[in-house]
Amino acid sequence: MYVHLDLGWLHHPFPVNNFKIISQAQIQTLKELGLSTIQYDPDKSEMASALTGDEDLAADCLPDPESLSSLAPLNPQPLHLDAVEQWHAKVKHMDLQFLQAARGYEQLEQAALQQPQLARAAGEQLIANCLATLLPEQDVVLHVLSDSSANASSAHGVNVTVLSLLLGRAMGLKELALHELGLAALLHDLGKLTLPTQPFVCGMNIGVLDTSKAQHAHYAKHVGESVALAQSMGLPPAVTSAIAQHHEWADGSGFPLHLLGSDMELAGQILCLVNAYDRLCNPPDNHVSPTPHEALASMFTTHQRKFVPAVLAAFVRLMGVYPPGSLVEMTDGRQGLVTSVNTAYPLKPRVLIHDIKEAATLTLADLQASPQLGIRRGLGVHQLTREAVCALLPHRRVSYYFDSAVGVQPEKVLS
Repeated sequence: MYVHLDLGWLHHPFPVNNFKIISQAQIQTLKELGLSTIQYDPDKSEMASALTGDEDLAADCLPDPESLSSLAPLNPQPLHLDAVEQWHAKVKHMDLQFLQAARGYEQLEQAALQQPQLARAAGEQLIANCLATLLPEQDVVLHVLSDSSANASSAHGVNVTVLSLLLGRAMGLKELALHELGLAALLHDLGKLTLPTQPFVCGMNIGVLDTSKAQHAHYAKHVGESVALAQSMGLPPAVTSAIAQHHEWADGSGFPLHLLGSDMELAGQILCLVNAYDRLCNPPDNHVSPTPHEALASMFTTHQRKFVPAVLAAFVRLMGVYPPGSLVEMTDGRQGLVTSVNTAYPLKPRVLIHDIKEAATLTLADLQASPQLGIRRGLGVHQLTREAVCALLPHRRVSYYFDSAVGVQPEKVLS
């Protein structure tokens, strides 16, 4: 029997959400999940004995009516598709929103050294604009954007701010704490104005590059400079503490104070993780950029000890296993680009899909409304067909912005 689990990735032990039951152990695990109903796909389900000729195996591999609480047929509704031109219009609008925020950041930079109160006012307004969307009790959709004209420092500042606010909201921070977290995220690298660093150095590669102790020490100074600029603006200790901790790691290997995760404030834990994620997605040299899925996977493997487990788990629940910007292979073999995710349903993103057989056809599938279609695995850029690369145009820089959730659009395929 082929079943579908409508559960978050961290809430069950199976490697995928859709799979065929082939053992009694799987049935026992399903029972232990305590679900009242489990969906199954009749079209993909078949008697084990039909495949093996073994009736005993069939009895072992297929659940009887008492094995699971309830089995509900998966409704084979037609794929819900969003109009690609509407998606392009949405991305264009989000691009403008992101660029407006980036311009605000650049104004803040220009005023920071000589007019700190003016810089603070610019930062306060930018965060207030973000919170106007985040604070109402509504779902939020996170979009990956096309390559904007924002410079690298402003793009990084806005990205870290957007993701920090989303993660802080997901972890239960209230309005004042979110506002302070947003300001810390916005200002965390401002010290580089007074202390230029090497163009290809960032906190995630400082131990990988052939940097001397002197170069490392020089880079680390920007943390203190950022704190000093925030203090000159009269910002509260919650802001300056989070800025001071944005390069600390939970295992004590960070800088400048080598704090452990237990020594850090929640805002600092969030900021250091989000800052690391954006640097992995957008390395300063921009030579080999992993996809967001690859970046998130490396945070769970190579860099796992650097982050507080609860914060890392919350980030995955927020972004999904395939964050916007990830390249994926669908369960039907087609290749696609994850364009957005409703943060309340991270395992059901929207995916721009390229049809290999009909190279001119792109469809935008909303997996929230299409349970029969799913993501099989993540892909690297080198795994895309040439036609898919040209059609999907993977982003050279991964930038994010959000808006309130919207409903599913009528079915449409655009050629």
